Amino acid sequence: MAAIVVITLLFVFAFLRVPIAISLGVSSIIGLWMVDFSLNTVIQKMFTGVNSTTLMAIPGFVFAGLIMAKGGISKYLIDCIRVWIGHTKGGLSIVTVVTCMIFAAISGSSPATAAAIGAIMIPMMVKAGYDKKYTMGLVASAGTLGILIPPSIPLILYGSVAEQSTGRLFSAGILPGILLGFALMVYAVIVAYRKGYGGLEKIPLQDRWRPTLKAVWGLIMPILILGSIYSGIVTPTEASFLAALYAIIVSIFIYKELSFSNFSEILKESINTTSMIFLIIAAALVFGMFLTTEQVPQDFAAWVSDSGFNKWMFLLVVSLLFFVLGMFLEPTAIILITLPIFLPIISALEIDVIHFAIIMVVNMEIGMITPPVGLNLFVVSGISEEKVEKVIRGVVPFFAIFIIVLILIIIFPQISLFLT
Repeated sequence: MAAIVVITLLFVFAFLRVPIAISLGVSSIIGLWMVDFSLNTVIQKMFTGVNSTTLMAIPGFVFAGLIMAKGGISKYLIDCIRVWIGHTKGGLSIVTVVTCMIFAAISGSSPATAAAIGAIMIPMMVKAGYDKKYTMGLVASAGTLGILIPPSIPLILYGSVAEQSTGRLFSAGILPGILLGFALMVYAVIVAYRKGYGGLEKIPLQDRWRPTLKAVWGLIMPILILGSIYSGIVTPTEASFLAALYAIIVSIFIYKELSFSNFSEILKESINTTSMIFLIIAAALVFGMFLTTEQVPQDFAAWVSDSGFNKWMFLLVVSLLFFVLGMFLEPTAIILITLPIFLPIISALEIDVIHFAIIMVVNMEIGMITPPVGLNLFVVSGISEEKVEKVIRGVVPFFAIFIIVLILIIIFPQISLFLT
Protein backbone atom coordinates (compact mmCIF):
# COMPACT_ATOMS: atom_id res chain seq x y z
CA MET A 1 0.00 0.00 0.00
CA ALA A 2 2.77 2.44 0.96
CA ALA A 3 4.61 1.79 -2.32
CA ILE A 4 1.46 2.60 -4.33
CA VAL A 5 1.01 5.84 -2.40
CA VAL A 6 4.63 6.87 -3.00
CA ILE A 7 4.50 6.11 -6.74
CA THR A 8 1.18 7.93 -7.05
CA LEU A 9 2.58 10.97 -5.25
CA LEU A 10 5.62 11.01 -7.56
CA PHE A 11 3.36 11.08 -10.63
CA VAL A 12 1.16 13.79 -9.11
CA PHE A 13 4.20 15.91 -8.23
CA ALA A 14 5.65 15.40 -11.72
CA PHE A 15 2.35 16.51 -13.27
CA LEU A 16 2.40 19.60 -11.05
CA ARG A 17 6.03 20.27 -12.09
CA VAL A 18 7.30 20.08 -8.52
CA PRO A 19 11.15 19.88 -8.49
CA ILE A 20 12.34 16.27 -8.47
CA ALA A 21 14.26 16.67 -5.19
CA ILE A 22 11.15 17.88 -3.36
CA SER A 23 9.01 15.20 -5.03
CA LEU A 24 11.34 12.39 -3.99
CA GLY A 25 11.90 13.69 -0.48
CA VAL A 26 8.28 14.40 0.44
CA SER A 27 6.81 11.24 -1.09
CA SER A 28 9.52 9.06 0.51
CA ILE A 29 9.02 10.59 3.96
CA ILE A 30 5.26 10.00 3.69
CA GLY A 31 5.95 6.40 2.65
CA LEU A 32 8.32 5.84 5.57
CA TRP A 33 5.78 7.35 7.96
CA MET A 34 3.14 4.92 6.66
CA VAL A 35 5.32 1.90 7.45
CA ASP A 36 6.13 3.18 10.96
CA PHE A 37 9.78 3.87 10.12
CA SER A 38 11.62 6.09 12.60
CA LEU A 39 11.78 9.47 10.88
CA ASN A 40 14.48 10.66 13.30
CA THR A 41 17.12 9.01 11.11
CA VAL A 42 15.99 10.68 7.86
CA ILE A 43 17.88 13.96 8.34
CA GLN A 44 20.96 12.09 9.51
CA LYS A 45 20.81 9.84 6.42
CA MET A 46 20.46 12.85 4.11
CA PHE A 47 23.47 14.58 5.67
CA THR A 48 25.78 11.55 5.83
CA GLY A 49 24.85 10.64 2.26
CA VAL A 50 26.17 13.89 0.80
CA ASN A 51 29.06 14.15 3.26
CA SER A 52 31.33 12.26 0.87
CA THR A 53 34.83 13.03 -0.38
CA THR A 54 34.00 11.47 -3.75
CA LEU A 55 30.96 13.68 -4.27
CA MET A 56 33.06 16.79 -3.60
CA ALA A 57 34.36 16.40 -7.15
CA ILE A 58 30.97 17.56 -8.45
CA PRO A 59 31.21 21.25 -7.41
CA GLY A 60 34.82 21.31 -8.59
CA PHE A 61 34.05 20.16 -12.13
CA VAL A 62 30.89 22.29 -12.34
CA PHE A 63 32.93 25.35 -11.32
CA ALA A 64 35.76 24.55 -13.75
CA GLY A 65 33.33 24.07 -16.64
CA LEU A 66 31.63 27.42 -16.01
CA ILE A 67 34.98 29.22 -15.84
CA MET A 68 35.97 27.63 -19.15
CA ALA A 69 32.74 28.73 -20.77
CA LYS A 70 32.94 32.35 -19.61
CA GLY A 71 36.67 32.90 -19.27
CA GLY A 72 37.60 32.53 -22.95
CA ILE A 73 38.99 28.98 -22.89
CA SER A 74 36.13 27.41 -24.88
CA LYS A 75 36.17 30.31 -27.38
CA TYR A 76 39.86 29.88 -28.19
CA LEU A 77 39.50 26.10 -28.43
CA ILE A 78 36.83 26.60 -31.08
CA ASP A 79 39.01 29.13 -32.95
CA CYS A 80 41.91 26.66 -33.01
CA ILE A 81 39.90 23.72 -34.37
CA ARG A 82 38.04 25.98 -36.82
CA VAL A 83 41.17 27.25 -38.57
CA TRP A 84 42.36 23.68 -39.18
CA ILE A 85 39.18 21.92 -40.33
CA GLY A 86 36.51 24.63 -40.65
CA HIS A 87 37.04 24.85 -44.42
CA THR A 88 36.29 21.18 -45.15
CA LYS A 89 32.91 19.80 -46.25
CA GLY A 90 30.80 19.85 -43.10
CA GLY A 91 33.85 21.23 -41.29
CA LEU A 92 31.91 23.37 -38.84
CA SER A 93 29.89 20.31 -37.79
CA ILE A 94 33.14 18.48 -37.06
CA VAL A 95 34.46 21.52 -35.18
CA THR A 96 31.31 21.43 -33.02
CA VAL A 97 31.67 17.75 -32.15
CA VAL A 98 35.44 17.85 -31.54
CA THR A 99 35.15 20.93 -29.33
CA CYS A 100 32.33 19.30 -27.37
CA MET A 101 34.58 16.26 -26.84
CA ILE A 102 37.42 18.44 -25.53
CA PHE A 103 35.09 20.48 -23.33
CA ALA A 104 33.52 17.24 -22.06
CA ALA A 105 36.98 16.12 -20.94
CA ILE A 106 36.99 19.04 -18.53
CA SER A 107 33.45 19.91 -17.42
CA GLY A 108 31.71 16.57 -16.74
CA SER A 109 28.35 18.15 -17.54
CA SER A 110 26.15 17.88 -20.65
CA PRO A 111 24.19 21.14 -20.23
CA ALA A 112 27.44 23.05 -19.59
CA THR A 113 29.01 21.56 -22.72
CA ALA A 114 25.97 22.35 -24.89
CA ALA A 115 25.73 25.90 -23.54
CA ALA A 116 29.43 26.76 -23.84
CA ILE A 117 29.87 25.41 -27.37
CA GLY A 118 26.40 26.18 -28.69
CA ALA A 119 26.58 29.86 -27.79
CA ILE A 120 29.48 30.25 -30.24
CA MET A 121 28.87 27.54 -32.86
CA ILE A 122 25.14 27.93 -33.55
CA PRO A 123 25.40 31.54 -34.84
CA MET A 124 28.61 30.67 -36.73
CA MET A 125 27.07 27.64 -38.48
CA VAL A 126 23.84 29.47 -39.35
CA LYS A 127 25.87 32.32 -40.83
CA ALA A 128 27.80 29.77 -42.92
CA GLY A 129 24.56 28.45 -44.43
CA TYR A 130 23.74 25.50 -42.18
CA ASP A 131 20.09 24.83 -41.39
CA LYS A 132 19.41 26.15 -37.90
CA LYS A 133 17.26 23.17 -36.92
CA TYR A 134 20.06 20.76 -37.82
CA THR A 135 22.63 22.94 -36.05
CA MET A 136 20.63 23.01 -32.82
CA GLY A 137 20.14 19.22 -32.99
CA LEU A 138 23.88 18.69 -33.48
CA VAL A 139 24.86 20.91 -30.54
CA ALA A 140 22.28 19.32 -28.22
CA SER A 141 23.41 15.81 -29.23
CA ALA A 142 27.16 16.45 -29.13
CA GLY A 143 26.71 18.25 -25.81
CA THR A 144 25.63 14.97 -24.21
CA LEU A 145 29.25 13.79 -24.49
CA GLY A 146 29.81 15.85 -21.35
CA ILE A 147 28.50 13.01 -19.17
CA LEU A 148 30.27 10.16 -21.01
CA ILE A 149 33.80 11.36 -21.70
CA PRO A 150 35.63 11.62 -18.36
CA PRO A 151 35.48 13.39 -16.02
CA SER A 152 31.76 12.67 -15.74
CA ILE A 153 29.46 13.74 -12.91
CA PRO A 154 27.08 10.76 -13.42
CA LEU A 155 30.04 8.34 -13.33
CA ILE A 156 31.19 9.94 -10.06
CA LEU A 157 27.72 9.34 -8.62
CA TYR A 158 27.65 5.79 -9.99
CA GLY A 159 30.99 5.05 -8.35
CA SER A 160 29.75 6.43 -5.04
CA VAL A 161 26.55 4.32 -5.06
CA ALA A 162 28.09 1.13 -6.47
CA GLU A 163 31.32 1.50 -4.47
CA GLN A 164 33.44 1.31 -7.60
CA SER A 165 36.70 3.06 -8.47
CA THR A 166 36.03 6.45 -10.06
CA GLY A 167 39.31 6.11 -11.97
CA ARG A 168 38.20 2.82 -13.55
CA LEU A 169 34.81 4.30 -14.44
CA PHE A 170 36.53 7.28 -16.07
CA SER A 171 38.77 4.92 -18.07
CA ALA A 172 35.70 2.98 -19.19
CA GLY A 173 34.11 6.13 -20.63
CA ILE A 174 37.00 7.09 -22.92
CA LEU A 175 36.55 4.68 -25.86
CA PRO A 176 32.71 4.81 -25.87
CA GLY A 177 32.95 8.61 -25.83
CA ILE A 178 35.35 8.62 -28.76
CA LEU A 179 33.15 6.10 -30.61
CA LEU A 180 30.04 8.23 -30.16
CA GLY A 181 31.90 11.41 -31.14
CA PHE A 182 33.24 9.70 -34.28
CA ALA A 183 29.75 8.44 -35.17
CA LEU A 184 28.35 11.96 -34.85
CA MET A 185 31.14 13.31 -37.09
CA VAL A 186 30.52 10.65 -39.76
CA TYR A 187 26.82 11.51 -39.77
CA ALA A 188 27.66 15.23 -39.95
CA VAL A 189 29.84 14.71 -43.03
CA ILE A 190 27.12 12.62 -44.71
CA VAL A 191 24.56 15.37 -44.05
CA ALA A 192 26.99 17.99 -45.36
CA TYR A 193 27.37 16.18 -48.69
CA ARG A 194 23.64 15.58 -48.97
CA LYS A 195 22.64 19.15 -48.12
CA GLY A 196 25.62 20.86 -49.71
CA TYR A 197 26.93 22.39 -46.50
CA GLY A 198 30.35 23.80 -47.28
CA GLY A 199 32.97 25.14 -44.97
CA LEU A 200 34.47 28.51 -44.23
CA GLU A 201 37.16 30.14 -46.32
CA LYS A 202 40.40 28.18 -46.10
CA ILE A 203 42.91 29.83 -43.76
CA PRO A 204 46.52 30.01 -45.03
CA LEU A 205 48.85 27.71 -43.14
CA GLN A 206 50.94 30.52 -41.73
CA ASP A 207 47.82 32.14 -40.23
CA ARG A 208 46.76 29.01 -38.35
CA TRP A 209 49.53 28.98 -35.78
CA ARG A 210 48.50 32.08 -33.84
CA PRO A 211 45.03 30.76 -32.82
CA THR A 212 46.58 27.33 -32.21
CA LEU A 213 49.15 28.74 -29.80
CA LYS A 214 46.42 30.84 -28.18
CA ALA A 215 44.41 27.66 -27.52
CA VAL A 216 47.31 25.63 -26.13
CA TRP A 217 46.33 26.52 -22.56
CA GLY A 218 42.88 25.02 -23.09
CA LEU A 219 44.25 21.96 -24.90
CA ILE A 220 46.57 21.26 -21.96
CA MET A 221 43.67 21.22 -19.51
CA PRO A 222 42.21 17.73 -20.30
CA ILE A 223 45.73 16.29 -20.28
CA LEU A 224 46.38 17.91 -16.90
CA ILE A 225 43.13 16.61 -15.37
CA LEU A 226 43.05 13.07 -16.74
CA GLY A 227 46.83 12.62 -16.65
CA SER A 228 47.00 13.59 -12.99
CA ILE A 229 44.16 11.18 -12.14
CA TYR A 230 45.48 8.16 -14.07
CA SER A 231 49.05 8.69 -12.91
CA GLY A 232 47.85 8.56 -9.31
CA ILE A 233 49.14 12.04 -8.46
CA VAL A 234 45.68 13.24 -7.40
CA THR A 235 42.26 11.76 -6.75
CA PRO A 236 39.31 12.73 -9.03
CA THR A 237 38.09 15.07 -6.28
CA GLU A 238 41.46 16.81 -6.05
CA ALA A 239 41.66 16.94 -9.85
CA SER A 240 38.33 18.81 -10.01
CA PHE A 241 39.65 21.67 -7.90
CA LEU A 242 43.00 21.56 -9.70
CA ALA A 243 41.02 22.07 -12.92
CA ALA A 244 39.14 25.00 -11.40
CA LEU A 245 42.36 26.64 -10.18
CA TYR A 246 44.03 26.16 -13.56
CA ALA A 247 41.00 27.61 -15.38
CA ILE A 248 40.97 30.66 -13.09
CA ILE A 249 44.69 31.34 -13.62
CA VAL A 250 44.41 31.00 -17.42
CA SER A 251 41.22 33.07 -17.67
CA ILE A 252 42.49 35.93 -15.47
CA PHE A 253 46.22 36.18 -16.16
CA ILE A 254 46.60 34.81 -19.71
CA TYR A 255 43.33 35.43 -21.57
CA LYS A 256 42.32 38.27 -19.24
CA GLU A 257 38.63 37.69 -19.95
CA LEU A 258 37.43 36.88 -16.44
CA SER A 259 36.27 39.98 -14.59
CA PHE A 260 34.93 40.32 -11.06
CA SER A 261 31.33 40.54 -12.35
CA ASN A 262 31.82 37.40 -14.46
CA PHE A 263 33.35 35.60 -11.50
CA SER A 264 30.38 36.51 -9.30
CA GLU A 265 27.97 35.11 -11.89
CA ILE A 266 30.03 31.92 -12.18
CA LEU A 267 30.03 31.46 -8.39
CA LYS A 268 26.28 31.99 -8.20
CA GLU A 269 25.53 29.58 -11.08
CA SER A 270 27.98 27.01 -9.72
CA ILE A 271 26.35 27.13 -6.28
CA ASN A 272 22.86 26.83 -7.78
CA THR A 273 23.82 23.82 -9.93
CA THR A 274 25.72 22.06 -7.15
CA SER A 275 22.93 22.68 -4.64
CA MET A 276 20.38 21.21 -7.03
CA ILE A 277 22.47 18.07 -7.54
CA PHE A 278 23.19 17.59 -3.83
CA LEU A 279 19.55 18.13 -2.87
CA ILE A 280 18.54 15.44 -5.39
CA ILE A 281 21.17 13.11 -3.94
CA ALA A 282 19.90 13.65 -0.39
CA ALA A 283 16.27 13.13 -1.41
CA ALA A 284 17.14 10.04 -3.45
CA LEU A 285 18.88 8.54 -0.41
CA VAL A 286 15.63 8.87 1.54
CA PHE A 287 13.80 7.23 -1.37
CA GLY A 288 16.39 4.45 -1.23
CA MET A 289 15.64 3.98 2.48
CA PHE A 290 11.98 3.52 1.62
CA LEU A 291 12.76 1.01 -1.15
CA THR A 292 15.01 -0.96 1.19
CA THR A 293 12.41 -0.94 3.97
CA GLU A 294 9.78 -2.27 1.54
CA GLN A 295 12.32 -4.77 0.09
CA VAL A 296 11.68 -3.52 -3.44
CA PRO A 297 15.21 -4.41 -4.71
CA GLN A 298 14.89 -7.97 -3.41
CA ASP A 299 11.39 -8.39 -4.83
CA PHE A 300 12.46 -7.01 -8.22
CA ALA A 301 15.52 -9.28 -8.30
CA ALA A 302 13.30 -12.28 -7.47
CA TRP A 303 10.89 -11.29 -10.27
CA VAL A 304 13.72 -11.10 -12.80
CA SER A 305 15.03 -14.47 -11.63
CA ASP A 306 11.58 -16.09 -11.82
CA SER A 307 10.97 -14.58 -15.27
CA GLY A 308 14.01 -16.41 -16.63
CA PHE A 309 15.65 -13.26 -18.04
CA ASN A 310 19.13 -13.72 -19.43
CA LYS A 311 21.51 -10.78 -19.38
CA TRP A 312 20.64 -9.69 -22.93
CA MET A 313 16.91 -9.55 -22.21
CA PHE A 314 17.61 -7.74 -18.96
CA LEU A 315 19.80 -5.10 -20.67
CA LEU A 316 17.11 -4.58 -23.32
CA VAL A 317 14.37 -4.11 -20.71
CA VAL A 318 16.60 -1.83 -18.62
CA SER A 319 17.46 0.30 -21.66
CA LEU A 320 13.76 0.72 -22.46
CA LEU A 321 13.14 1.66 -18.82
CA PHE A 322 15.96 4.22 -18.88
CA PHE A 323 14.51 5.68 -22.09
CA VAL A 324 11.14 6.22 -20.40
CA LEU A 325 12.70 7.58 -17.19
CA GLY A 326 14.97 9.86 -19.22
CA MET A 327 11.87 11.58 -20.59
CA PHE A 328 11.00 12.84 -17.12
CA LEU A 329 14.06 12.69 -14.85
CA GLU A 330 17.64 13.91 -15.03
CA PRO A 331 20.61 11.49 -14.85
CA THR A 332 21.36 12.19 -11.19
CA ALA A 333 17.90 11.11 -10.08
CA ILE A 334 17.77 8.07 -12.38
CA ILE A 335 21.09 6.71 -11.15
CA LEU A 336 20.29 7.21 -7.48
CA ILE A 337 16.78 5.74 -7.77
CA THR A 338 17.44 2.71 -9.97
CA LEU A 339 21.03 1.63 -9.33
CA PRO A 340 20.44 0.23 -5.80
CA ILE A 341 17.66 -1.91 -7.30
CA PHE A 342 19.76 -3.15 -10.23
CA LEU A 343 23.04 -3.89 -8.45
CA PRO A 344 21.98 -7.30 -7.02
CA ILE A 345 20.55 -8.29 -10.41
CA ILE A 346 23.58 -7.38 -12.52
CA SER A 347 25.70 -9.31 -10.04
CA ALA A 348 23.44 -12.37 -10.32
CA LEU A 349 23.45 -12.16 -14.15
CA GLU A 350 27.26 -11.75 -14.16
CA ILE A 351 27.15 -8.38 -15.90
CA ASP A 352 30.27 -6.34 -15.28
CA VAL A 353 29.43 -3.40 -13.00
CA ILE A 354 31.77 -1.06 -14.93
CA HIS A 355 30.27 -2.10 -18.26
CA PHE A 356 26.77 -1.52 -16.91
CA ALA A 357 27.83 1.99 -15.84
CA ILE A 358 28.63 2.93 -19.44
CA ILE A 359 25.39 1.38 -20.72
CA MET A 360 23.54 3.41 -18.12
CA VAL A 361 25.28 6.68 -18.98
CA VAL A 362 24.72 6.29 -22.75
CA ASN A 363 21.04 5.81 -21.96
CA MET A 364 21.24 8.96 -19.83
CA GLU A 365 22.68 10.80 -22.84
CA ILE A 366 19.62 9.83 -24.87
CA GLY A 367 17.49 11.13 -22.01
CA MET A 368 19.26 14.50 -22.20
CA ILE A 369 17.77 15.07 -25.67
CA THR A 370 14.42 13.34 -25.13
CA PRO A 371 11.31 15.48 -24.49
CA PRO A 372 9.57 16.60 -22.40
CA VAL A 373 12.36 17.17 -19.83
CA GLY A 374 15.62 16.69 -21.79
CA LEU A 375 17.89 19.34 -20.27
CA ASN A 376 19.98 19.90 -23.39
CA LEU A 377 16.82 20.71 -25.36
CA PHE A 378 16.06 23.64 -23.05
CA VAL A 379 19.69 24.78 -22.92
CA VAL A 380 19.95 24.94 -26.72
CA SER A 381 16.49 26.50 -26.96
CA GLY A 382 17.60 29.25 -24.59
CA ILE A 383 20.90 30.11 -26.25
CA SER A 384 19.44 29.96 -29.79
CA GLU A 385 16.24 31.84 -28.85
CA GLU A 386 14.09 29.24 -30.61
CA LYS A 387 11.13 27.21 -29.40
CA VAL A 388 11.91 23.85 -27.80
CA GLU A 389 9.74 22.15 -30.43
CA LYS A 390 12.17 23.23 -33.15
CA VAL A 391 15.14 21.88 -31.19
CA ILE A 392 13.30 18.56 -30.74
CA ARG A 393 12.79 18.26 -34.50
CA GLY A 394 16.50 18.94 -34.92
CA VAL A 395 17.63 16.13 -32.59
CA VAL A 396 15.29 13.42 -34.00
CA PRO A 397 17.75 12.20 -36.71
CA PHE A 398 20.49 11.82 -34.07
CA PHE A 399 18.56 9.25 -32.04
CA ALA A 400 19.55 6.56 -34.53
CA ILE A 401 23.24 7.33 -33.95
CA PHE A 402 22.87 6.97 -30.18
CA ILE A 403 20.91 3.71 -30.48
CA ILE A 404 23.49 2.16 -32.84
CA VAL A 405 26.35 3.11 -30.51
CA LEU A 406 24.40 1.82 -27.49
CA ILE A 407 23.84 -1.54 -29.19
CA LEU A 408 27.54 -1.81 -30.04
CA ILE A 409 28.51 -1.04 -26.44
CA ILE A 410 26.06 -3.65 -25.11
CA ILE A 411 27.19 -6.37 -27.55
CA PHE A 412 30.91 -5.65 -27.24
CA PRO A 413 31.76 -5.03 -23.55
CA GLN A 414 35.44 -4.58 -24.39
CA ILE A 415 34.66 -1.17 -25.86
CA SER A 416 34.05 -0.12 -22.26
CA LEU A 417 36.44 -2.43 -20.46
CA PHE A 418 39.55 -2.38 -22.67
CA LEU A 419 41.19 0.56 -20.85
CA THR A 420 40.08 -0.35 -17.31
